[in-house]
Amino acid sequence: MTRPVVVVGAGGFGREALDVLAAMVRAGSDLQLVGVVDDSPSEDALARLTRRGAPYLGPLDEWLSTRPEAGCVLAVGAPQSRGRLVARLAVTGVEPVTLLHPSAVIGEQVRIGPGAVLCAGVQVSTEAVLGAWCHLNSGSIVGHDTVLGDFVSVNPGAILSGSVHVGDGVLVGAGAVILQGLSLGAWSTVGAAACVTRDVPEAVVVKGVPAR
Repeated sequence: MTRPVVVVGAGGFGREALDVLAAMVRAGSDLQLVGVVDDSPSEDALARLTRRGAPYLGPLDEWLSTRPEAGCVLAVGAPQSRGRLVARLAVTGVEPVTLLHPSAVIGEQVRIGPGAVLCAGVQVSTEAVLGAWCHLNSGSIVGHDTVLGDFVSVNPGAILSGSVHVGDGVLVGAGAVILQGLSLGAWSTVGAAACVTRDVPEAVVVKGVPAR
């Protein structure tokens, strides 16, 4: 018996989530794509969905109005946008679906929250905790005992060393490095290729080497 799933988001990360889903199906998962919903997809995004045979189901509220039985994946890159979408989904009872690429390496005693998406080549070390609706992009690394809050995005190739604490809604840019034992405040942003050497306050942007 298959489990129907809808991907929310027709942009770049939406198609990456479709890649993860396809890899899971090839590896024997019972998930089955119903289609993609998006409030305002570009013509290019729609064309790309058509080329890969992924049906476009219309805006989110239109799909929700059909009282769907499918679970959903939130494949929207911006943490703030995912937070707003979850608020819209909460009143409908739609079940979150977690996507885990078969090539991801997951250590012992790792906890992964509902709705997380882990892309190809991700590494999550022992006893790490990933909050709900997190995105770990291709090749990112989460060290031992690190804790990620909800809606966190870790972009490709970023490295979070051991025992890092990451608040809700943080975005860690591609190739950034967070040194061991540090904290990133909620809704902060770490720029691409930055090296974070000290704690980051809430709701700020840091960049550079060392990050400031």
